[in-house]
Amino acid sequence: MRKSFIEGIALLLYCDKVLNYQKLEHIFKGVMTMQALDALRTSVRRAVRSTRSYFCTSHHNLSCKQACSTSTASALSATHSAAVLPNKLMSVASSRSLKTAARICLCAALFLGALMLSSCMSSSSESADSNTLTVGFDASYPPYGFMGQDGTYQGFDLDLAREVAKRTGMTFKAAPIDWDTKDVALNSGMINCIWNGFTKEGRENLYTFSEPYMMNAQVVVVRSDSPIKELSDLSKKAVLTQVESAADKILKTPASSNGRAELASQFSRLDTVADYNAAFLQLESGVVDAVACDMSIAAYQLAQSKTSYRILDEKLSSEHYAVAFAKGNTALAQKVTDTLREMYKDGTVKKLCDNYASYGLRYDGWVLK
Repeated sequence: MRKSFIEGIALLLYCDKVLNYQKLEHIFKGVMTMQALDALRTSVRRAVRSTRSYFCTSHHNLSCKQACSTSTASALSATHSAAVLPNKLMSVASSRSLKTAARICLCAALFLGALMLSSCMSSSSESADSNTLTVGFDASYPPYGFMGQDGTYQGFDLDLAREVAKRTGMTFKAAPIDWDTKDVALNSGMINCIWNGFTKEGRENLYTFSEPYMMNAQVVVVRSDSPIKELSDLSKKAVLTQVESAADKILKTPASSNGRAELASQFSRLDTVADYNAAFLQLESGVVDAVACDMSIAAYQLAQSKTSYRILDEKLSSEHYAVAFAKGNTALAQKVTDTLREMYKDGTVKKLCDNYASYGLRYDGWVLK
C-alpha cells in the first residue's frame, strides 16, 4: 500500500506539472477540446492540492485529526470533480495513448481521493487552541506572507499578527495553507483566521471580519514592452491570475454585481495558477499577455524587477484588506481590530510598513486609525 500511495502521489504531481502549462491547445489541437482539457486539469489539480494539504498539516505538527479533516474535505472535492467529468472526455481523444493518459489521470485522482477518505473517515476535527492565534496564509504571497532566505516564514501580515498575539497574551502560530482550501482549513479548526492580504469586499457573508486595515485594488500587469496600454487592449489576449483570488472572482462576476466578467469574456482565455510567483514567471516568459492581481502584489513585483513590468492605469476594482475569522467569531475579530488600532497609534504600524518599503508596501495605504 505504501508503494502504491507514493506512486500515486508522484503521478499526480507529475500530471499537475504537465497540466499547468498554459499552451495546451498547441499540443492537443484537434485531439481534445479545451473544455475537456480544463476539466481534466481541474480534477488533477484538486487531487494534488489535497495531497499537499495533507502533508503540509502533518509537517507543521497540527493534530492528526485536524489534518485528516482537512484532507478528507479536499479529497471529497477532488473525487467528486473527477467523477462528474463528462463522458466525452475519453471520446475526444483520437489516439490510444491519449485515451490511456486521460484514464490514468482520472484514476489517479480517484485513487488518492479514495485512499485519503478511507484513512481519515474515522477521524473528527478539533478546534484550534483558543489561546493560540493560528494564522492561515499563502506562503508565496510577498510582502504579506512568504518564506525568507533563512527558511522562516516572514511578511507584513505575519509581523502584524505576531505583535497582536504578543499584546493579547496569545501564542502566535503561522500555518501555511493552499489558498483554495482556506475555507476548509478555517472551518475545520486547523486555523482560526485568514490573514494574508485578504480582500473583504464580496466576502462579507462568508466570514466574520476585523475592520479593514489596508487599502487595495485589483490591477492588471503587463510586460514593460507590451503594446497593451488600457483594459480594452486585452481583447484576444491571454490573462492569468491566482486561483480563488479576488482578481479571479472579479473577472468572473457580472457587472450587475460589480464584477468585470464582460471584460474577461473578451480575453482569448482567462487561466489560473496556484500562486502569483508562477503567474509572473509565465508573464515574463511570454506564455501569457497579462496578470490580474492585487495592487500590493503588483507593487512588489515592480519593486523586485524594476523594469520588467508595467501596471495599467485603469483598475479592475478598489477594495480593502481585513482579517477573516469563522462566521460568528466576533470576539476575536474585535480583539484583533482594537489591537491593530493601538499599534497604529503608538507607531508600530509605521515601523512595520517601513520594514517592507523595499517590497513596494506603503504606509499611506493603512486605513485603520
